[in-house]
Amino acid sequence: MSTVNVLFTGGGTGGHLYPALAIARALVRARPEVAPYFVGAQRGIEREILPTTEFPFLLLDLHPLYRPRVWENWKTLRGAISGWGALNRLARTTPPALVVGTGGYASGLTTFWASRRGVPVVQHIGDATPGITARWTARFSREAYLGYPEAERHLPRGRGVYRDTGNPIEPPPDIRPAPAAARARWGFPAHATVLLVFGGSQGARALNRAVAAWVEQGLPKGLCVLWSTGRAHHDGFKHLDRPDVRVLPYIAPIAEAYATADLALVRGGMMGSSELCAWGVPTVIVPLPSAAQDHQTANARVLEAAGAAVHLPERDLSVESLTRVVGGLLADRSRLAAMAAAAAARGRPHAAAEIAAHIGRLLAAP
Repeated sequence: MSTVNVLFTGGGTGGHLYPALAIARALVRARPEVAPYFVGAQRGIEREILPTTEFPFLLLDLHPLYRPRVWENWKTLRGAISGWGALNRLARTTPPALVVGTGGYASGLTTFWASRRGVPVVQHIGDATPGITARWTARFSREAYLGYPEAERHLPRGRGVYRDTGNPIEPPPDIRPAPAAARARWGFPAHATVLLVFGGSQGARALNRAVAAWVEQGLPKGLCVLWSTGRAHHDGFKHLDRPDVRVLPYIAPIAEAYATADLALVRGGMMGSSELCAWGVPTVIVPLPSAAQDHQTANARVLEAAGAAVHLPERDLSVESLTRVVGGLLADRSRLAAMAAAAAARGRPHAAAEIAAHIGRLLAAP
């Protein structure tokens, strides 16, 4: 069986890298002859994550477009020129049959290089509002796999095929832990109501401050909080840890938290939102206002329209709004159950395998 090289390119942030890893692993499981090879940026999260994986990789001196500081775009041009040469050298030893882009500035050069060499390109687009790189790459992609079907309205028409697959995540287990056992893992009573709070792997300062003030003022009766502050913020909030409020720097594996939660208070990142939907956990989403093209707000609005979430803008985040919104949901069990059902309906736990199947068909085509 001959080896089939597939280049994966994307990164800068975990929201672009982790989908690529999930797709690569699903593709290898489905087609053992496939040999994934990763191309990313020296300054992205991939420089920390890729060395810990099973995949070979190449990190290039890639930079985003510097729009506020346009005079720094010489770095972008320099990196593109050196990266183009490095990709040509890589192709001589590892000629790709296909390139998979997963977004972010780290993927733009490699997908464009592939299109100029006649190598088929596909991509994964995770957010409801695609970024600049995703919209540009769609012009020469054979297929694009959408985390949110609403993204299609922002993409060029008549180019490639857009497929509604969802975001590739680690799926929930077929047999989930019993709620009482899941709560016992954190020392919560068996019949407690549990709110999961996290702001992504790095944490969210605004979210942490609001939750801290809420805890100090007094939580609704019977509510337990499982709170991941992010490692950089933990020292400032760990004094609030107590039997009904577990304050942790980071939760891994996160599945243990999802199995416990009745409701989540989170940012609007695509991976966390997709995982919560797959677990059927309703959410209150406080989008990061500075996220590129405000894509987290777009994600929050889409999920709110689907009945799976409540959108709470950061400007409105306070003890009073948490009491009103979260307390109101917890007091309305029928609405909470309807939100959980709507979240599960949006969940796509097997997206990685579905995307891998589409890629496999392209690889098998004459």
